[in-house]
Amino acid sequence: MDTFDAIYGRRSMKAYDQDFVMPDEDLRKILEAAMQAPTSFNIQHWRFVVASDPELRTKIREVGNDQAQMTEASVLIIMTADTKAWQKDPSRYWQNAPTEVADLLVNWMGPFHEGREWLQRDEAQRSIGMAMMTIMLSAKAMGYESCPMIGFEIEKVAELINLPEDHVMGPMISIGKGIKEAWPKPGQLSFDEVVVNNGF
Repeated sequence: MDTFDAIYGRRSMKAYDQDFVMPDEDLRKILEAAMQAPTSFNIQHWRFVVASDPELRTKIREVGNDQAQMTEASVLIIMTADTKAWQKDPSRYWQNAPTEVADLLVNWMGPFHEGREWLQRDEAQRSIGMAMMTIMLSAKAMGYESCPMIGFEIEKVAELINLPEDHVMGPMISIGKGIKEAWPKPGQLSFDEVVVNNGF
Protein backbone atom coordinates (compact mmCIF):
# COMPACT_ATOMS: atom_id res chain seq x y z
CA MET A 1 0.00 0.00 0.00
CA ASP A 2 1.18 3.51 -0.80
CA THR A 3 2.34 5.44 2.29
CA PHE A 4 -0.17 8.23 1.75
CA ASP A 5 -2.99 5.72 1.24
CA ALA A 6 -2.10 4.19 4.60
CA ILE A 7 -2.02 7.61 6.28
CA TYR A 8 -5.36 8.76 4.88
CA GLY A 9 -6.97 5.32 5.18
CA ARG A 10 -6.01 4.62 8.79
CA ARG A 11 -8.99 4.95 11.10
CA SER A 12 -9.72 3.93 14.68
CA MET A 13 -11.58 0.64 14.34
CA LYS A 14 -13.75 -0.59 17.21
CA ALA A 15 -15.30 -3.73 15.65
CA TYR A 16 -13.13 -6.74 14.81
CA ASP A 17 -13.48 -10.29 13.53
CA GLN A 18 -13.12 -12.21 16.80
CA ASP A 19 -12.25 -15.45 15.00
CA PHE A 20 -9.31 -14.01 13.09
CA VAL A 21 -5.87 -14.86 14.45
CA MET A 22 -3.03 -12.72 13.16
CA PRO A 23 -0.09 -14.83 11.99
CA ASP A 24 2.94 -14.49 14.26
CA GLU A 25 5.07 -13.39 11.32
CA ASP A 26 2.71 -10.47 10.60
CA LEU A 27 2.82 -9.28 14.20
CA ARG A 28 6.59 -9.57 14.25
CA LYS A 29 6.84 -7.59 11.01
CA ILE A 30 4.71 -4.81 12.51
CA LEU A 31 6.72 -4.70 15.74
CA GLU A 32 10.05 -4.78 13.91
CA ALA A 33 8.83 -1.82 11.85
CA ALA A 34 7.98 -0.02 15.10
CA MET A 35 11.55 -0.59 16.24
CA GLN A 36 12.65 1.62 13.36
CA ALA A 37 10.86 4.61 14.90
CA PRO A 38 13.18 7.38 16.11
CA THR A 39 14.05 7.94 19.76
CA SER A 40 16.08 10.62 21.49
CA PHE A 41 19.76 9.58 21.62
CA ASN A 42 18.69 6.34 19.91
CA ILE A 43 17.75 5.04 23.37
CA GLN A 44 14.93 2.86 21.99
CA HIS A 45 13.24 2.92 25.37
CA TRP A 46 9.83 1.75 24.21
CA ARG A 47 8.73 -1.68 25.41
CA PHE A 48 5.80 -3.29 23.59
CA VAL A 49 3.75 -5.52 25.90
CA VAL A 50 1.79 -7.93 23.70
CA ALA A 51 -1.21 -9.09 25.73
CA SER A 52 -1.72 -12.58 24.33
CA ASP A 53 -3.29 -14.18 27.42
CA PRO A 54 -7.13 -14.10 27.09
CA GLU A 55 -7.56 -13.89 30.86
CA LEU A 56 -5.25 -10.88 31.04
CA ARG A 57 -7.13 -9.19 28.22
CA THR A 58 -10.44 -9.79 30.00
CA LYS A 59 -9.05 -8.15 33.14
CA ILE A 60 -7.76 -5.22 31.09
CA ARG A 61 -11.21 -4.77 29.53
CA GLU A 62 -12.74 -4.75 33.02
CA VAL A 63 -10.61 -1.70 33.92
CA GLY A 64 -10.79 -0.30 30.39
CA ASN A 65 -14.33 1.07 30.20
CA ASP A 66 -15.49 -2.22 28.66
CA GLN A 67 -13.95 -1.38 25.29
CA ALA A 68 -14.79 -4.40 23.13
CA GLN A 69 -11.66 -4.18 21.02
CA MET A 70 -9.53 -4.97 24.07
CA THR A 71 -10.65 -8.59 23.88
CA GLU A 72 -12.09 -8.92 20.37
CA ALA A 73 -9.20 -7.68 18.23
CA SER A 74 -6.60 -10.21 17.18
CA VAL A 75 -3.81 -8.31 18.95
CA LEU A 76 -3.61 -5.96 21.94
CA ILE A 77 -0.36 -4.08 22.48
CA ILE A 78 0.28 -2.05 25.63
CA MET A 79 2.80 0.70 24.96
CA THR A 80 5.29 1.29 27.76
CA ALA A 81 8.76 2.80 28.01
CA ASP A 82 11.80 2.52 30.26
CA THR A 83 12.50 6.04 31.54
CA LYS A 84 15.92 4.97 32.84
CA ALA A 85 17.11 3.30 29.65
CA TRP A 86 19.63 6.14 29.27
CA GLN A 87 21.46 4.73 32.33
CA LYS A 88 21.49 1.10 31.23
CA ASP A 89 24.66 0.37 29.27
CA PRO A 90 24.13 3.38 26.97
CA SER A 91 27.12 2.55 24.77
CA ARG A 92 25.07 -0.25 23.18
CA TYR A 93 22.82 2.32 21.49
CA TRP A 94 25.82 3.60 19.52
CA GLN A 95 27.93 0.45 19.11
CA ASN A 96 27.92 0.67 15.30
CA ALA A 97 28.65 4.41 15.07
CA PRO A 98 32.09 5.97 14.48
CA THR A 99 33.96 6.18 17.79
CA GLU A 100 33.99 9.99 17.91
CA VAL A 101 30.21 10.14 17.35
CA ALA A 102 29.50 7.39 19.87
CA ASP A 103 31.69 8.99 22.52
CA LEU A 104 30.07 12.38 22.03
CA LEU A 105 26.50 11.13 22.33
CA VAL A 106 27.04 8.53 25.04
CA ASN A 107 28.86 11.09 27.21
CA TRP A 108 26.14 13.67 26.61
CA MET A 109 23.33 11.28 27.52
CA GLY A 110 23.93 11.48 31.27
CA PRO A 111 24.08 15.27 31.66
CA PHE A 112 21.06 15.66 29.38
CA HIS A 113 18.84 13.37 31.49
CA GLU A 114 20.30 13.52 35.01
CA GLY A 115 17.95 15.01 37.58
CA ARG A 116 15.32 15.89 34.96
CA GLU A 117 12.64 13.30 35.64
CA TRP A 118 10.08 15.38 33.75
CA LEU A 119 12.29 15.23 30.65
CA GLN A 120 12.86 11.49 31.02
CA ARG A 121 9.10 10.96 31.10
CA ASP A 122 8.48 13.38 28.23
CA GLU A 123 11.09 11.69 26.05
CA ALA A 124 9.60 8.27 26.83
CA GLN A 125 6.10 9.43 25.86
CA ARG A 126 7.35 11.12 22.68
CA SER A 127 9.05 7.90 21.67
CA ILE A 128 5.93 5.89 22.44
CA GLY A 129 3.92 8.21 20.19
CA MET A 130 6.25 7.81 17.23
CA ALA A 131 6.33 4.03 17.64
CA MET A 132 2.54 3.91 17.94
CA MET A 133 2.03 5.71 14.66
CA THR A 134 4.54 3.40 13.00
CA ILE A 135 2.60 0.38 14.31
CA MET A 136 -0.74 1.67 13.09
CA LEU A 137 0.50 2.67 9.63
CA SER A 138 2.36 -0.63 9.25
CA ALA A 139 -0.79 -2.51 10.22
CA LYS A 140 -2.87 -0.54 7.73
CA ALA A 141 -0.33 -1.16 4.97
CA MET A 142 -0.68 -4.90 5.66
CA GLY A 143 -4.47 -4.81 5.45
CA TYR A 144 -5.24 -4.60 9.18
CA GLU A 145 -7.21 -2.07 11.19
CA SER A 146 -6.16 -0.61 14.52
CA CYS A 147 -7.33 1.59 17.36
CA PRO A 148 -5.25 3.63 19.82
CA MET A 149 -6.74 3.72 23.33
CA ILE A 150 -6.10 5.67 26.51
CA GLY A 151 -9.52 5.18 28.16
CA PHE A 152 -8.42 2.76 30.87
CA GLU A 153 -7.33 2.82 34.50
CA ILE A 154 -3.61 3.31 34.02
CA GLU A 155 -2.48 2.24 37.49
CA LYS A 156 -4.56 -0.94 37.40
CA VAL A 157 -3.29 -1.98 33.97
CA ALA A 158 0.26 -1.24 35.13
CA GLU A 159 -0.34 -3.61 38.03
CA LEU A 160 -1.80 -6.31 35.77
CA ILE A 161 1.33 -6.32 33.57
CA ASN A 162 3.77 -5.93 36.49
CA LEU A 163 5.11 -2.66 35.09
CA PRO A 164 8.58 -1.97 36.55
CA GLU A 165 8.96 1.11 38.74
CA ASP A 166 11.23 2.83 36.23
CA HIS A 167 8.80 2.40 33.31
CA VAL A 168 5.84 4.51 32.24
CA MET A 169 2.54 3.53 30.71
CA GLY A 170 1.46 4.81 27.34
CA PRO A 171 -1.73 4.07 25.38
CA MET A 172 -2.77 0.68 23.99
CA ILE A 173 -3.34 -0.38 20.40
CA SER A 174 -5.75 -3.02 19.16
CA ILE A 175 -5.03 -4.58 15.76
CA GLY A 176 -7.04 -7.00 13.67
CA LYS A 177 -9.48 -7.50 10.82
CA GLY A 178 -12.20 -4.88 10.92
CA ILE A 179 -15.79 -5.95 10.29
CA LYS A 180 -17.45 -2.56 9.86
CA GLU A 181 -16.85 0.52 7.80
CA ALA A 182 -15.12 3.22 9.80
CA TRP A 183 -17.19 6.26 10.70
CA PRO A 184 -16.65 9.34 8.55
CA LYS A 185 -14.02 11.63 10.01
CA PRO A 186 -15.91 13.81 12.49
CA GLY A 187 -14.21 17.06 11.52
CA GLN A 188 -10.78 18.22 10.46
CA LEU A 189 -9.37 21.64 11.26
CA SER A 190 -8.44 23.78 8.30
CA PHE A 191 -4.89 23.82 6.97
CA ASP A 192 -4.60 27.54 7.75
CA GLU A 193 -5.57 27.05 11.39
CA VAL A 194 -3.04 24.28 11.94
CA VAL A 195 -0.03 25.47 9.95
CA VAL A 196 1.79 28.51 11.37
CA ASN A 197 4.52 30.25 9.38
CA ASN A 198 7.49 31.49 11.39
CA GLY A 199 5.59 32.19 14.61
CA PHE A 200 2.23 33.01 16.09
